[in-house]
Amino acid sequence: MSTPYPFTAIVGQDDLRLGLLLNAVSPAVGGVLVRGEKGTAKSTAVRALAALMPEVPVVPGCRFSCDPGSPDPACPDGPHAEAAGVSRPARTVELPVGASEDRLVGALDIERALSEGVKAFEPGLLADAHRGILYVDEVNLLHDHLVDLLLDAAAMGASYVEREGVSVRHAARFLLVGTMNPEEGELRPQLLDRFGLTVEVSASRDTDERVEVVRRRLAYDDDPEGFAARWAEEEGALRERIAAARVLLPRVVLSDGVLRQIAATCAAFEVDGMRADIVMARTATALAAWAGREEVTADDVRQAALLALPHRRRRNPFDAPGLDEDKLDQTLDEAGPQEDGSDDDDPGPGPDGGGDGGGGGGVPPQADGDRTPEASEGGDTPSPAPESAPDAPGRPTGGEQQPVAAAEPFRTKMLSVPGLGEGAAGRRSRARTEHGRTTGAVRPQGALTKLHLAATVQAAAPHQRARGRSGRGLVVRRDDLRQATREGREGNLVLFVVDASGSMAARQRMSAVKGAVLSLLLDAYQRRDKVGLVTFRGKEADVALPPTSSVDAAAARLESLPTGGRTPLAAGLLKAHDVLRVERLRDPSRRPLLVVVTDGRATGGPEPVALAGRAGRLHRSEGTASVVVDCESGYVRLGLAGELARELGGTAVTLDELRADSIAGLVKDVTAAGRAA
Repeated sequence: MSTPYPFTAIVGQDDLRLGLLLNAVSPAVGGVLVRGEKGTAKSTAVRALAALMPEVPVVPGCRFSCDPGSPDPACPDGPHAEAAGVSRPARTVELPVGASEDRLVGALDIERALSEGVKAFEPGLLADAHRGILYVDEVNLLHDHLVDLLLDAAAMGASYVEREGVSVRHAARFLLVGTMNPEEGELRPQLLDRFGLTVEVSASRDTDERVEVVRRRLAYDDDPEGFAARWAEEEGALRERIAAARVLLPRVVLSDGVLRQIAATCAAFEVDGMRADIVMARTATALAAWAGREEVTADDVRQAALLALPHRRRRNPFDAPGLDEDKLDQTLDEAGPQEDGSDDDDPGPGPDGGGDGGGGGGVPPQADGDRTPEASEGGDTPSPAPESAPDAPGRPTGGEQQPVAAAEPFRTKMLSVPGLGEGAAGRRSRARTEHGRTTGAVRPQGALTKLHLAATVQAAAPHQRARGRSGRGLVVRRDDLRQATREGREGNLVLFVVDASGSMAARQRMSAVKGAVLSLLLDAYQRRDKVGLVTFRGKEADVALPPTSSVDAAAARLESLPTGGRTPLAAGLLKAHDVLRVERLRDPSRRPLLVVVTDGRATGGPEPVALAGRAGRLHRSEGTASVVVDCESGYVRLGLAGELARELGGTAVTLDELRADSIAGLVKDVTAAGRAA
């Protein structure tokens, strides 16, 4: 087993270390979510935490780590007789993003259960993580069905395995720690709320600190054991401090005045539910114990708010997490004790500031997460020059306008890809999945995961006499087992191709267009799609955002999108074709949906309209499902977007129809067009 990097040797990252240490002091805090760019010691710190955790007493031979002082009466390895326990180090169990359901919760031997009536259960990762740490790297990429299982276990403190009437239950209480890179997509709100704390990490911009990071890492790679030995004294001191804080924790006083500050803070930031209040109270108590105090102070409450509330405050999906610290200070002052306001939260005497707290201050880099897109309105801009006019000299794309803010987003009806796919689980198009309604049965290829009981019994029934059945049990052989086939929903690749040319540059129109695309992005966020963004204007098309799970990144690119210049529609469609070709090689099972947002005009170069038609037919020949959002406005309509939709083999819908109930027929139109193609 490799020697882990010492926790005390980590340079900087004070907030990250503090969040982990508070959970070591008080596991009731509820875990920590670490958000940040790659290469910032997220995984290193989490793996190093296990060495600091106190040893765990367990029942000898129990695969589910039962506490000898109070063993689980429903333990599958029980009942446990009274016996002296043994101690073992706390475990850090890693959940891979691509793990199967059986690997997470455990597996039942269905063949033995049917033929012998034996509950032969192989524990999963939840059993291994009981009374330890469950670590999920890239937790935002975890499949939805695994997220659901984690939510159930975290809520109930137990894991249930149900397979065709055979069930096993065991305790599963663990410290949930997740790391993620926000550029790769956000986390589902339900799982996000299960993390007690969140911290933002980023690479240091201080030269000396970066040099020290490299120096220590190289020393560790050259001699892991020797490097760890040099930090053994610091590790031991930190381990003792954690143990002392755990002993002190039950004696820490949480006064009514402090509770009022906690409740006022949660109410001021409009967090949903009551979990935030409870987590803040536990975090503030842990902060006091960590500082060696028996009373929670206003500084502890402030620090707890900065760790427990950024991911819980009510916000739109595309807003960055964070807290307004001025508002936080004002709320704490107003809710603080009136009889002694001199040492509330104002700067002054008391340099202790809530103890050393591991340093850092717990402030996420994006402290003010309230974005104000209205700030980009700025004033009126001149009308664009006629599209037929040549680009003005000295201007890169001709007639460029400043970005305008998106109109208010609205709820859209679902767009789906026709047919039956086999892509990643999601909520958009029909697909064969591991979860969903049962549609049939097949012989299993490899390990059986979803038994079709009726088909299995039907296959075994004719052979019972030949197999010498004498009792009540059914004699089942491997060849009798049938795997259930199921149909659910998949996530798709939604590729937006947005016209940003001069014909779209009227402020009111572009604002409406951005509002429509933002609405579709919100829909993609909810349906767990990947998204990409191609824009075209001037003389060429650009990939503004390669396909990614980070829908909020697409929203940010859309917000800063300038307009102006000619309309190279064919270039936009061909660029989209290149993007889809590469994505088919990377992820062949994820089906694309092309959403072209344009008025259908094409200018620049010889025969631009004909060239755009040929590019559209190229998409149609490859069976790409498509929708054209027609942005044409005014009394005179040329209907060019409709022509483009016919070339693509898709359907066209106006901005008004996208907002109205009449879009309900759009799914049928897309499906019909796809079948006709």
